[in-house]
Amino acid sequence: MTAVPDGPLAGTPGTTEVVEYTDPLCPWAWGSEPVFRWLRAALPAGVRRRRVFCVLFDEDDDPAPDPAAETAWYARYVEDVARHTGAPRAPRLHRVAASSWPASLVAKAAEAQGADVAERVLRRLRETVFVLGVPADTHELALAAVRGVPGLDPVRLAADALSDAVRERVRADRSEARRPVPGARSVPGGSPHPGAAKETGDGGYRYALPTVLVRAPGGHRLVPGLRPREAYAAAVGEMCAGVPLVAVRLSPDEALLRHRSLTGPEWELLTDGGEPPSWAVRVETGNGPLWLHPEEAATHPATRSGSTAGR
Repeated sequence: MTAVPDGPLAGTPGTTEVVEYTDPLCPWAWGSEPVFRWLRAALPAGVRRRRVFCVLFDEDDDPAPDPAAETAWYARYVEDVARHTGAPRAPRLHRVAASSWPASLVAKAAEAQGADVAERVLRRLRETVFVLGVPADTHELALAAVRGVPGLDPVRLAADALSDAVRERVRADRSEARRPVPGARSVPGGSPHPGAAKETGDGGYRYALPTVLVRAPGGHRLVPGLRPREAYAAAVGEMCAGVPLVAVRLSPDEALLRHRSLTGPEWELLTDGGEPPSWAVRVETGNGPLWLHPEEAATHPATRSGSTAGR
């Protein structure tokens, strides 16, 4: 985990990049959202942030011979992940995602509409599987999931997500994720998900999800798998010449106004304590509530399916 020379940023003075390798439908990435939200808010000014969609469920994956058995197995797996992360899980998983491509294309296309829109679109896509239990694994489901996101142009998003340009960007993401840096195959333990690179069907490797790579001129630090926020702070601090990460804890009202959707672990990490505001909308999941801003609840797929109850 020491700094190692690597990457195209070498020789670019003053450039530090935080790369997040993820997938909209990955349970470990969903469980890491509290720390990642903290990290995004705490990054020093001038640090570039980039998200790479790794395509966890690929288009050429063989279909399961017994979809019901696969769904039951995967539901138990997600439940086990949730025990480690505290993240909400759906009361019932209806099926395993057929493909990560539709959600990844929609999430990538949303980046052209600004950082806030992109964050909210990705959050909605994650919540389809981990709150509702119905993964956004078709173009139509992905677009339906993000309908009503503030500032989103849905017509542009629908067209962009089907464009050759966006597909090429996701294809490039998928390829980058399958070229892990030296050291990604052997990582420190001490975590229920240490995050060593995964072997692929063609004999290569890809990053485990999530993985964060902090790169600066002359080196990088790798933070793989499920890790505490101190690991990210140390990596960024080393690559930013000791500049500290500072994230201000918000009041519950401020946090919900900013993020619009918060889990229990996010309340604990991102706020200064206290109960959710009386105007928050509570969504029941399989292991604790998700809290929504009323404006978010007005267009959220959980409310459209009738699975919420007011607090």
